[in-house]
Amino acid sequence: MTPVELRGVSYAYGEGELRRPVLRNVDLQVRSGEIVLLTGPSGSGKTTLLTLIGALRAMQEGSARVLGEELRDAPETLRVKLRRRIGFIFQNHNLLGFLTARQNVAMALEQDGAVGERQRLARAGALLGAVGLQGHEDRVPAKLSGGQRQRVSVARALAADPGLILADEPTAALDKASGQEVVQLLRELAKSRGVAILLVTHDPRILDIADRIVAMEDGRIVQADTVPG
Repeated sequence: MTPVELRGVSYAYGEGELRRPVLRNVDLQVRSGEIVLLTGPSGSGKTTLLTLIGALRAMQEGSARVLGEELRDAPETLRVKLRRRIGFIFQNHNLLGFLTARQNVAMALEQDGAVGERQRLARAGALLGAVGLQGHEDRVPAKLSGGQRQRVSVARALAADPGLILADEPTAALDKASGQEVVQLLRELAKSRGVAILLVTHDPRILDIADRIVAMEDGRIVQADTVPG
């Protein structure tokens, strides 16, 4: 199964005279274990495409098969179930400030009724260890650096063993060293776990982690390059 298969995806905001196309006939595949970077100027449709793939908004035109599920005309119940199989990483971490790192990660497991609280916290601690945060599990976000907070969000994205990770500008708020650490961590995860990663970025510092770089402009894919290994 190819985690992401898009065919002829188009999307517009507004209706009638206010209708504004933001995606135009997009075709894209992301294979298991592959890191694909989506680049392009602001307003080119990158984030809208990411939200469609992540089942965060309803499809309008074209076909999108994500983790084996067709999203065109999919009911909200199916999209909710699919979102639980996708790991999301955002630019601003979206961590809850009153919870510890361990508790933030454990929250991602609460939807699994078969896993008790003790098990959730133990798994969260193990994931934080896997992303290099041993000894920081019980700190709240305010007591962590920007790079450490983003590592917590990576651990949270991995909590439910996703088949796909979607990352929107995960290094934009980080300095060069922290940004490189986070993206190298993502690369190791993609290769060791076979997880597909689609990453939206403006950051030229991280282009070397990609298997492919897909450039967008005015809602279209204008270039797709395989990065030499």
